[in-house]
Amino acid sequence: MRIELHTGDREVLRPLFELAEDSRAELDAYLPAGQVLVALDGEEIVGHLQLVEHEIKNMAVREARRGRGVGRALVTEAIALARRERAERVLVATAAADTGNLRFYQRLGFRMLAIERDAFTPATGYPPGLEVDGIELRDRVWLHLQLDAA
Repeated sequence: MRIELHTGDREVLRPLFELAEDSRAELDAYLPAGQVLVALDGEEIVGHLQLVEHEIKNMAVREARRGRGVGRALVTEAIALARRERAERVLVATAAADTGNLRFYQRLGFRMLAIERDAFTPATGYPPGLEVDGIELRDRVWLHLQLDAA
């Protein structure tokens, strides 16, 4: 597996982006922004990560490839990219209901920063009744990884 910058049409990645974003309006607004890293197994794209101004905006790994280090490799490369750009920190936001994502990012050294209440509502483009592991999707948790000054 290798990680590289995606320089082609992002619409081909839309199905992967949709794995991590339930609001079409939100996705349409940020899809063209920032840089996108892709994880490739041969020529097959098995995961992606979008980095917008040192924020992990969207990341997903194909279901069949989860639990094999693809997400970790993408985040590690995003952190390296942010360091090369002399960023002070890397941000990421995820649903408070998604304990798997919270665990994943904390294992990579991210720390909780803030809670954004009622981020996932019909008013913000999300369908009503969304759940993650039986927990209603409502609040967003912001995490950050402070980068070394060097």
